Parts: sequence; C-alpha cells; structure tokens
Amino acid sequence: MSLAKRRPLDLIATATLAMTGGLAAAADSLTVVSWGGSYAKACVDGYHKAFTDETGIEIRLEDYNGGLAQVRAQIEAGAVHWDVVDVELADGVRGCDEGLFELLDPKTLPPGAGGEAPVDDYYPGMITDCGANQLFYSTVYAYNAERFSGEKPATIEDFFDLERFPGRRGMRRSPVVNLEFALLGDGVPVEQVYEVLDTRAGVDRAFRKLDTIKDEIVWWEAGAQPPQMLADGEVVMSTAYNGRIFNAQTIEEQPFVIVWDGQVLDTGYLAILSGAPNLAAAREFVSFASRPASMAGVTRHISYGPTRLSAQPLVGTHAATGVEMRPHLPSNPENMKRALPNDWQWWSDNRDEMNVRFAVWLAR
Repeated sequence: MSLAKRRPLDLIATATLAMTGGLAAAADSLTVVSWGGSYAKACVDGYHKAFTDETGIEIRLEDYNGGLAQVRAQIEAGAVHWDVVDVELADGVRGCDEGLFELLDPKTLPPGAGGEAPVDDYYPGMITDCGANQLFYSTVYAYNAERFSGEKPATIEDFFDLERFPGRRGMRRSPVVNLEFALLGDGVPVEQVYEVLDTRAGVDRAFRKLDTIKDEIVWWEAGAQPPQMLADGEVVMSTAYNGRIFNAQTIEEQPFVIVWDGQVLDTGYLAILSGAPNLAAAREFVSFASRPASMAGVTRHISYGPTRLSAQPLVGTHAATGVEMRPHLPSNPENMKRALPNDWQWWSDNRDEMNVRFAVWLAR
C-alpha cells in the first residue's frame, strides 16, 4: 500500500506524531492488545518482560477477540488509546489498506540471529506493508479422549459425522475457518477449497455442511474457552487454536488429542495503530518482538512456530515441562500432511460479506 492510498486524516495524524516524536520517545508505558489466556502469558514470559527490562517501558496488556471494529471506532472518534494490536493476517492487511495502521519500513526490522538481512530471514510473504508476521499458529479440532471408548475421530470429515461420533461440537462464532472446515469436511480437496469458496455455489455448499451440525454447535469467542468446554464435557470435540490445546495437555495434563488433519495454518502480526499515543515506544516494541530470540521465546511457552528462519534453531523445549516443542508446532512436517494455508487475500476481500452472511445464518 502506498502513501497515496492513505486517507488525509491519516497523513495529518502521521505528520503530527512526527512533530511530537520527542514526547512519544519519552513514554514509560504503552498499551498492547492481544488474545488473552495462555497465548498472552506466553508472550509476557517469552519477550514482554525482557523488553521492559531492556527499555524500562512498561506494557499495559489488554485482551480482545479479534476484528477491526474497536480499531476503527478509536480512529474514527479521534480517541486512540491502543498502541499495538495483535491482528490476524487478513485483518492486518485490510486494516492497512484502510489506513488504520502505521506503515512498516522493513529496514527497521532487526537482523537475523546470524546477522541475516530481515528480507532474507523471514519465510516468503511474511513481511507486509504494515507489519511482519510473528508466529505460525493453526486452528485445529481436538477431543477429550476420555469421552470416546471405541473409535476415535481422526479426520476433518469425522468432525461433521454425528452418526459415528455423536455429541456437541464447539466452534468459534465466526465464518473464518468454519467455512474452510465445512468444505474440507464435505470432501473438497485442500488445494481447491478457496477456488470453491470463491463461488456463490461454494459458499452455499459450506453453509449447507454447517447446517448438518448446527443444532449441536456450542459457540465460543475467546481462545481460552475450547479447552474449558472439553474439560467440562460441554462438548465432545471443538475447534481451537493449537497452542491452547497444547498448554491444556502439558500444563494441566488434560487428556486432549489434537486432530491435525485439515488444520488451517495462519499467521498474525503486531500492528501499530495510526495515531498511536506512544508511537516511538510502539515501534521499539514491535522491533523487539520481531527478534528471532523473541519469537523463540514465545515458543518456549506455547506451541506456535517462528516465522524467521534463523529462529528455528533456537526452538527448544517447553519452559514448564521440558517437552520438545518441534513435534507440536503446526509447521512440523508431520502435522502438515493435509494442512490448508489460510488465504488471507480471500478473507481480506470477503470478510465483511461473510460476516453478514454468517450472522443471518446464525439467526435463522
């Protein structure tokens, strides 16, 4: 996205912040908004504390459940109080195009662990106009092994099979990933999912598949909910972020099993809000978070994989349990056999329309 595409209001805000850069640089705190639960704790332990130790800048951490509504509201009201927000890639790209986020100069990213240039150290496509992707994570589904005495679910098709595997299902209250899971569960090959979804007939097909289990769905919104729902027996299986299930398995010793078949692999990045009140501190924080050691630091606490090549050798064992982390990463080759990379461009182009369609479907 070029500067020419940014709205006049954004350019004025950027100019104003440039003139008051000395005040921003003197900030002793900044507000970072993320996904809460075990992921937020992994970030705090993985690099937030180290950032504060190095810079003296305190982090005020807040939670949200994704989307751009709160970001838009702050910017449109001229009352921005968030500095940095952890966004899903599709929302990050869309927000960048709308001028909601500050542009990123790739030259400001830190070098790789061996001095590599950032553009050579990130996996392809990981550096965008407004941010560099931090971690690979995935949406999977998981089940409580104690709820199944015989045959166990093993494929994405099994998630939709109420006859062989009766019981309630947990799903995020969002069209994202649910539409992909529905098509995969209906037999669409991984490589054709977005081609099918790019047609009205394909979207209709996805919702018809969701119809087959709609009466058995328990909806969740926060990433901490699926492990609790599985533990309480509220559902027999649930979609979830892989790292949340890993932590429930290892730290809480829950008898959960991840089904990697059909996982939707995704990334996200730290975006700085346009008009952030602590702009210089926010940029310093994003740069620190982008260090290979910071990415690997998160991986010591939750099973999300680094997006930088030089961070891979730094991945070791789980800090609390000593479990080797590589086998539990969504990007591990064994877990990637039928993985679907999220098509952020499709969701960036179609998210609003799908949100409306999903809301209408829910209300039926």
